[in-house]
Amino acid sequence: MSAWVLPDHIADILPSEARHIEELRRSLLDTARGYGYELVMPPMLEHLESLLTGTGQALNLRTFKLVDQASGRSLGLRADCTPQVARIDAHLLNRQGVARLCYSGSVLHTRPASPHASREPLQFGAEIYGHAGAEADLEILQLGLDSLKAAQLSNLIVDLADVRVANSLLQNCAADATLKMQIFDALAAKNSPALKQLTQSLPETTRQALQELPSLYGDLGVLDRAERVLPASSEIKAALDNLRWLARHIADYPVSIDLADLGGYTYYSGMRFSVYSSGAGEALLRGGRYDEVGSAFGRKRPAVGFSLDIKSLVGVVAPRALRAAIRAPWSESANLRQVIARLRAQGETVVCIMPGHESEIDEFHCDREIVEISGQWVLQAI
Repeated sequence: MSAWVLPDHIADILPSEARHIEELRRSLLDTARGYGYELVMPPMLEHLESLLTGTGQALNLRTFKLVDQASGRSLGLRADCTPQVARIDAHLLNRQGVARLCYSGSVLHTRPASPHASREPLQFGAEIYGHAGAEADLEILQLGLDSLKAAQLSNLIVDLADVRVANSLLQNCAADATLKMQIFDALAAKNSPALKQLTQSLPETTRQALQELPSLYGDLGVLDRAERVLPASSEIKAALDNLRWLARHIADYPVSIDLADLGGYTYYSGMRFSVYSSGAGEALLRGGRYDEVGSAFGRKRPAVGFSLDIKSLVGVVAPRALRAAIRAPWSESANLRQVIARLRAQGETVVCIMPGHESEIDEFHCDREIVEISGQWVLQAI
C-alpha cells in the first residue's frame, strides 16, 4: 500500500471544493452573526473525562482516544462541538441571561455516520442558552432555515418531533432503563413487530399508545390524530401544542410530523427538527432542545440548537461562480507594483504571471489584465 493513501473516509480537499467550502462557512457565520450569535472556538483536544461528561455511549464510541505524553492522562479528539460549547457557557461565560453562541470547526469520528460520510466533518452550529420558552425553539429553527437559504438551497422541508411524547408514555410505567432503551430504539426504527413484543408487559393504555406512535407520521393532521389516540397528559399536550405553534410560524415551508422520530433520544429533552431538501437524500441539518446538556457541568440551563456538516452541504448545493480575477505581468516596475497593491486593497484578485508561464491554464478565469500603454500601467478587458 502506498504511504500516501489516506485512511478510509478521510480525504484531501482540493482548491475548487475548498473555495466553495470556505465561502459556505463564511456565509453561515455571517448569517448567525446577523441573529446576534457570538463565535466561539473550542479546542480540538480535551481531557477525555471533560470531553465525554454527560454524553451518551454513542458519542463515546465515535471518539478517538489517545494518551497525553506530557501528563499521562487520557485525551479525546472531539466528535461533536455541542458538549464543548455547553462547558463554555457553564464555566467560562457563566452569564445569567441569554447566551447566543455559534461555532465552526472540524470534528473526528471513529466511524462514518453513513456509508458516504466523511470521518472528518466540518461542523457548523448555533445554540441558545438560558431561555426555556418556545421563542428560542423558533429562533433556532428560523436561523437553521436561513442558514440553508444563505447556502442558496431551496425546496426545504422541515420534519418536527418531540421526545416528550414517548418519555411521557413511559414515565410512570414499570419499565427499567434497558427496556426503555429497547423500546425507544424500536420506535426510532419504526419496528412495529419488535415494539409489540417489547411492550407486552406494560399497562394496556401505555402499550396501545406506544404502538400508535410509528403511525403518527405525516402532515399537520397527525397532531390532531395524536390528541385523539394518545392518553391525555399535560406533557403530551404541551409537546403537541408547541409543534403546532412552531409549524404555524414557519408556514412558508412544508412541514411534516414524526412522533416516533427518537434519534438521539438520550440527548434531546423536547422538540427536535430535521431539515431536508428535495435534492438530498439525508437531512442537511438537525437540531432541537437539550436542556440537560449543561447539568453534567454543574449548571443545568435551558438550551436549544442545531448543527450541520459543511462538507456534506457542499455536495448538494450548486457551486458559486468564481469571481473573475486580473492578470498582471511579473515586473520590478515600482509603478506596476503600486497598481497591483491598489487593486488588491480594493478586494480584487491579481495573479502575477511568472516569466515563461504566460500560456498556462488560467485557474482564476481572469477577465482583465494590466498592460503597459505609453509608459502607463492600465487595466483593460481581455
